Amino acid sequence: MGRVDTEEVPTRSRANRWLWMAVGWIAVALGTLGIVVPGLPTTGFFVLAASCFARSSPRFERWVLNLPHVGPLVRDYRAGLGMPRKAKIWAVSMILVAVTASAVFAIEHPIARAVVVGLGLIGAWVVLWRIPTSRG
Repeated sequence: MGRVDTEEVPTRSRANRWLWMAVGWIAVALGTLGIVVPGLPTTGFFVLAASCFARSSPRFERWVLNLPHVGPLVRDYRAGLGMPRKAKIWAVSMILVAVTASAVFAIEHPIARAVVVGLGLIGAWVVLWRIPTSRG
């Protein structure tokens, strides 16, 4: 079993491969949901899915890397190229909209509201300052 352009060599243990595969498919489901739910990240879940599939199924890893809209973003992230400026602006905007809507309309408990706002600010900070900006 050879290495197929992956970050990781697939796990030899059958149980571990199934676990990585399950986590990968959960990440795909959440990433797909993130396409229509504001504030839920799409690319991050697909990056996680590709990483899980690299440990369990090179075939599904290639599938994620070749998806039409998400695949190039995952490949760029893996290569250390970061996110395009427009994607960063869109991501931070959606985080702020979702956090604000949640804090104002959906969450009544002050501690829960503070946690959501804090996590949203951390997410925005990560996107803006920890993820490199590509020229795309």
